[in-house]
Amino acid sequence: MNDPFSAKLSRRNLFRFGAAGLAGAGAFSAFHYVRGRTSASAPMAASGVEDARFEGLREQLGRYILLTPQKLGGGTHAVDLATQKTLAWISYWNYGDSCPISHHLAAFPADSGDPYKGFEFVNTTQGGDNVLMYGLRTRIRENGMLGQAGQGNHIYRVGYDGKTGQMELLEDIAETTGIGLGVHTVPFPDGTGIACGDGQKDIVAFFSRARGEEKTKVLNAFRADWQPKADDLGSTWMKGGRIVLTRLSPSLDLGRYDLQGTTGNKINFEMAPMAELRVERGQIPGNDPRGLTGLDFCLHDPGHRFSLMGLRMCGGGFIIDRKNWEPVCFIQANEGLQDNFPLKKISNSPDTWVVDLPSVGNPIHESGFHPNGGFLCMMNNLRANNVAVFDTSDPDPRKWKRVTFVKDPEWQGEFPSPFHLNYSIDGTKCFFTVLRPKPMRSDVVVVDTRSWKIIKKFRNIGVDAQTTCTTYDGKYAIVIFSGFQRMESGAFVFRQDTLEQVGYMPNFGGHHDCVIVPSTVEQLKYSRSCTV
Repeated sequence: MNDPFSAKLSRRNLFRFGAAGLAGAGAFSAFHYVRGRTSASAPMAASGVEDARFEGLREQLGRYILLTPQKLGGGTHAVDLATQKTLAWISYWNYGDSCPISHHLAAFPADSGDPYKGFEFVNTTQGGDNVLMYGLRTRIRENGMLGQAGQGNHIYRVGYDGKTGQMELLEDIAETTGIGLGVHTVPFPDGTGIACGDGQKDIVAFFSRARGEEKTKVLNAFRADWQPKADDLGSTWMKGGRIVLTRLSPSLDLGRYDLQGTTGNKINFEMAPMAELRVERGQIPGNDPRGLTGLDFCLHDPGHRFSLMGLRMCGGGFIIDRKNWEPVCFIQANEGLQDNFPLKKISNSPDTWVVDLPSVGNPIHESGFHPNGGFLCMMNNLRANNVAVFDTSDPDPRKWKRVTFVKDPEWQGEFPSPFHLNYSIDGTKCFFTVLRPKPMRSDVVVVDTRSWKIIKKFRNIGVDAQTTCTTYDGKYAIVIFSGFQRMESGAFVFRQDTLEQVGYMPNFGGHHDCVIVPSTVEQLKYSRSCTV
């Protein structure tokens, strides 16, 4: 199976990506950029562009613990930023998981207030054919490992004990509840629960937070299905259709659901970043690709009440009220189309809601609420590369509207594409990773949240830049890059305040995510509860 991001630097790609796109290719770059610096007090002109300098860290990053899942490495490790050593690590192979694709994670605040004394985190793992999608010359299917020894899609709750210095698996939430999901993992802003999603199954589930020997419980779970107007696969989403949102109920003994492993998959492997169009091109097999909505994340506004369930293929997401577990409306990020849609509750099916979309202009992907409230950013990708900015200040989400778009002249065609995002601790800046096809290196752009204009660009960060995390003292931002599991990996560090480069730190194993363990509930909104 070919890697979905394979791209040769041919004459065709010169035309497709342009000179600016090739500048992200690291060793292939033949273009010059102006180096620039900014200050914390004044917005910087968009000409503030500089190449990443591959040097070691030039500053001490403080007393924080950085969690990074290794994806195909099969586990997760914790890095002590004060000493730059691995504090502890876990490998899910050791617990009998033969398909441990460690994907996204989120950490709960340390009960003691000091993560070095102990903390817990939740880590989703992908399953099934996802291990095959990177073009690896693997014999895993030939040897029958997928069928004989496990299908993956576990949700692991892991604890770190500061006294013993060890990580230990505390619970497989998928086994406890019967719901196995493999993508985004996002805790509630008040720390009382967590939401997990999976775009292969189109399911988001909300779980209680278990402690110690407790077991996790399902608070609610939803599945989204697409009913297209078009008859052909290529027009399945662009010509519009109906989204059917269904509240799920347990069907097994002890109140468990029947959704472990690959059960419920509509497609056989995930839509990798910027691979949504591969579904409509028939390049991702599965039982029900035309019913796909791409429901793979759920994040929460900092007001602790509303959550956004993102549907990548449908260009938007449902707003859920966690006080009564009722969907409120559907918001869409696509430029030129309606931004807020009412829902219809099916009278003879009290747990089913529908929304009719006249069309879908382009897929969406990662999103994030401003930690101080008032705004939501949502990525438009592939057919329109920009970031929709919603005003979310009204207490009624049915009145949330798009107010502007973050744009860049380079974001043309399918790539380069704005990807993951995070905010500075003071809320004045938003950091976007910008993805390019391999072997090109990704960028990071800094956006002023007052004007929603790009004020700084870092070029050539690393291949396949993913999530960004920020130290809670407001000093540093850390950008993980994973090299599509076979190439370079590491972490790029820059200042949140002055936007100066601090250097690189090694990070081994093809990491896909990064989170700094919070010490307090308040820090959750800067960690992972508001952004993916």
